[in-house]
Amino acid sequence: MTTSRRTSPTREVGRVADRLHSAAIHLLRRLRVEDEALGISAPRLSVLSVLVFAGPKRIGELARIEQVEPPTMTRLVDALVRDGLALREPDPDDARAVRVRATPTGARTLRRGRARRVETLRTRLASLSPTELAALGEGVEVLERILQDR
Repeated sequence: MTTSRRTSPTREVGRVADRLHSAAIHLLRRLRVEDEALGISAPRLSVLSVLVFAGPKRIGELARIEQVEPPTMTRLVDALVRDGLALREPDPDDARAVRVRATPTGARTLRRGRARRVETLRTRLASLSPTELAALGEGVEVLERILQDR
């Protein structure tokens, strides 16, 4: 990060944070078009992603991860189950509880959506120069590092 005599490091951090926030929102909006082709809402895709990549979870765990209330999560899970993308199963650690897991169809659907989004990004990145692509790659590494603590 380069700063001039007029720009304090704190102000520069704020500027970069603001630009990154805006860029992230625009990127997600553009990629959301690919998700619409799947016919699954963004909140349900997010829950399905947790189930595919993190494994079976209880409703309460899913609600905490997705930062929603348990009744909202129950409705999301009900829709995933209705669509054959997830199922409820007994929790092996607590006979009174159930876990939710992705079905093979759910996992395939999620991976198909991810492949569409990645292909859209790949197409856009293909127009970058090698120097720009390397710079972006370094930026992604930095972003991954700062997000690891979350």
